[in-house]
Amino acid sequence: MKFTDGNWLLRPGVAAFYLAEAYDVDATDDTLTVYAPTSRINHRGDTLKGPLLTIELSAPMDDVIRVRLTHFAGGQPRGPYFAIAEQSARSARTADGEGAATLSSGRLTARVARGGAWRVAFEDEHGRVLTASEPRGMGYIEREGAHFMHEQLALGVGENVYGLGERFTAFVKNGQTVDIWNQDGGTSSEQAYKNVPFYLTNRGYGVFVNHPELVSFEIASEKVARAQFSVAGETLEYFLIYGPTPKEVLAKYTALTGRAPLPPAWSFGLWLTTSFTTSYDEATV
Repeated sequence: MKFTDGNWLLRPGVAAFYLAEAYDVDATDDTLTVYAPTSRINHRGDTLKGPLLTIELSAPMDDVIRVRLTHFAGGQPRGPYFAIAEQSARSARTADGEGAATLSSGRLTARVARGGAWRVAFEDEHGRVLTASEPRGMGYIEREGAHFMHEQLALGVGENVYGLGERFTAFVKNGQTVDIWNQDGGTSSEQAYKNVPFYLTNRGYGVFVNHPELVSFEIASEKVARAQFSVAGETLEYFLIYGPTPKEVLAKYTALTGRAPLPPAWSFGLWLTTSFTTSYDEATV
């Protein structure tokens, strides 16, 4: 879902509130809770304008970091929900220093900037930045009485995005708008039957957006150097999964969300369709 009009303007009827800074941080053994205003706090009067958002970073399993962005908590649970097979990350650890607060899960680290503009960098074990939530990335949107949350994760030069379930468009998703909503639109359009709010890139990580409702992705389309995803409501939750290989990303993603059991042996035999006008007989079968 597009909220901006070019690089500077907003679309008609849109009011956007972007995180300005990590104003305060609470750190436990395996969780960082960040309180982020949408305008810089220089004096007491600045606390009276704009929303305050809460960002919780935690480690559900090694090499995976959960990010939960909340404006208003306590809404009525609606469901359904994805089943998440949480495990305690054995190597989860946090630190809160003068320049940054960090949460590490296995070989993946989230680094929250302190004392400057809003930024959360996701780094591998060598300190290489995989992606980042940069200024004007996390946002709370008001549009014509409705509310939305969005995140924009940076895309590097030459970074390609793949996934999002069954799709009939180009294999590389850069430049595409993808709405995660199952529709019977045939096999020749941007609509699809089996949408999945998960993508991976050739930089060694994947992103799973933990929302079974409509999730709108702007993959290098609204902003060419970012992958944006948005949902309606007051919360947004996603998991960043480090591989570094595509096989490892998928293995950790399926460990987190569940794996399908092996089908029975008979299902690997001959399949015939009764669709359309195909006529079968002993000779053709």
